[in-house]
Amino acid sequence: MGTAVTHAPAMEDLTQDSEPRHRPAKSPRPAALKRRGRRETLAGYLFMSPWIAGFLLLTAGPMVASLYFAFTDYNLFDAPRWIGLDNFSEMFADPRWQNSVKVTLWYVAVGTPIKLIAALGVALLLAQKRRGQAFYRAAFYAPSLIGASVSIALVWKAIFSDDAIVDRTQKLFGIDVGGWTGDPDLIIYSLVALTVWQFGAPMVIFLAGLKQVPRELYEAAEVDGAGTFRRFWNITLPMISPVLFFNVLLETIHSFQIFSSAYIVGGGAGGNACGPADGSMVYTCYLYVQGFENSRMGLASAMAWVLLVAVALVTAVLFWSQKRWVHYEEGA
Repeated sequence: MGTAVTHAPAMEDLTQDSEPRHRPAKSPRPAALKRRGRRETLAGYLFMSPWIAGFLLLTAGPMVASLYFAFTDYNLFDAPRWIGLDNFSEMFADPRWQNSVKVTLWYVAVGTPIKLIAALGVALLLAQKRRGQAFYRAAFYAPSLIGASVSIALVWKAIFSDDAIVDRTQKLFGIDVGGWTGDPDLIIYSLVALTVWQFGAPMVIFLAGLKQVPRELYEAAEVDGAGTFRRFWNITLPMISPVLFFNVLLETIHSFQIFSSAYIVGGGAGGNACGPADGSMVYTCYLYVQGFENSRMGLASAMAWVLLVAVALVTAVLFWSQKRWVHYEEGA
């Protein structure tokens, strides 16, 4: 048997000869990378500068100033005078402030659920395939675009005034209570009707959520003999619970911030800004009275910060409660 001849040296030479003769380009120097990074950072801040300036001048600055004014006696004309917690103690003892809190809480507790129920009901109808679906969606959404305008509030005030459409319709059914805007007990219902009329925005969100519910779940429930209500309660509501939570959170915050419609329908300039006998005196309306009609900007600033804290607490409670009734997909 012959001795095997190894060609390792030859293969090594071939490998060395087959390697490229040129080396890869050197990476940029650290100093060049730093300069390029600084230029990119500067360009980013340059594009963000309008937003940063707007945030500092229009949001952060006024918030810090109002926090300082909340502890001062300030009337917009004289220099603010530090008074500590006097604004807060006076505010909590004010019967009109207490009434504004009650009116606002009533408006939020009644108007928000009715608005969401109406939005969900119409969304369930529009989720079914039918002719003219796009027209109906646009028609129901339109009030959300124009409902917050002053012109609509003026029209709403005219509709619910004495001897107007609502008053005449009531008399046809033997109800003679007069116009709602002139009655301290009924004017708040006109504001609730106005906010319910603007259910288009949450309706669109509900409609998007309903489109994501798998049809297989409904088909399986029908095979099991589940009725319409049971399918809605056991399938629809759990599947759209994240959308429902979003709408509840958003509409609750909006309800606490109601002002323009209450100011216009309740009287506005030239009359009682908070409605007859303070019937529509929501929190922000009374804040406006103290700040701009009574020139007590320090007290108005204190009221604004109390409202901010209250809305933050309500938001925190809603986020805490979502783990009990909001169902997210696994891994979401």
